[in-house]
Amino acid sequence: MLVDAAFPEPEPVPEELLTEELVRSEPLPSFSPPAPSLPKLAFHPRRRLRAAPLLPPEPALFPWLARRFAPGEATVWTGPSVALEPVLELLYAGNARARGRISLLEGENRFHPYRIGELGRAFGVDAAETLRRIRLARAFTAYQMVALVDGWASEVRRHAPTLLVGHGLPALFGDAEIPDDERSALLGHVARTLAVLAREVRVPLLLTLTPEEFARFRALADEGPPWSDMVTFARGPGLLRLRALRDDGRVALVPRAPHQTGMEQFGAEFAEEVIAWDVPHRPTARRSRSG
Repeated sequence: MLVDAAFPEPEPVPEELLTEELVRSEPLPSFSPPAPSLPKLAFHPRRRLRAAPLLPPEPALFPWLARRFAPGEATVWTGPSVALEPVLELLYAGNARARGRISLLEGENRFHPYRIGELGRAFGVDAAETLRRIRLARAFTAYQMVALVDGWASEVRRHAPTLLVGHGLPALFGDAEIPDDERSALLGHVARTLAVLAREVRVPLLLTLTPEEFARFRALADEGPPWSDMVTFARGPGLLRLRALRDDGRVALVPRAPHQTGMEQFGAEFAEEVIAWDVPHRPTARRSRSG
């Protein structure tokens, strides 16, 4: 089992997401979960369990996301990494602002500490404090991931996080050297272990999957923990759309100046709630210099 206490060196930051001008609404790309998973998507009635706040009340995206979580249940986010991961990093920073603690299993080695620290600063939290509130364990083989999942319950009991995050847990199981029958058995074991984990520790669990990983991890729906909600992510020109399956709640994130209204104010054709893509303004004492 490989557990990283130190954070990895940051990778080059890609071109910023959602910087284009919003010209028109693009249709949400279709995404259908694998057919064998559909019978398992009957969501359980909400239990009256009180949990520590996962996210602060602002910006408006946070309350929308927080409604998708429940103690002892899994929330599944699925979509292309370029659409999903910026929101995941916002969640890390927002959770730190709410004084929460995250236990993270990373299966894709795509944790960017500098970027997350800067997002924390935008919310008024010291960058180092934001990172201290995330306990990270990375796996580099499918077998290491199985070992990390097996030990997750003990880790949670020792450090009492407010949110569990499994990012790309099935990614490493696509290795062509793993026989198909062994891959299926390992993923089934991971799904059953997550079900026991959720039932015993009663902490909200977030699982983030690309569409390919979702299709590979069919055991999650068949043998995994109960689902609180499933959110699909899709990116268009200057636009990021989120859609929650439980209540068909929809959000469109757009770049917009403060207090600016958009086209959705003038007609009923826009089914989703439209939220500006931003974080609170953080004043700085530095003077800008040209040249």
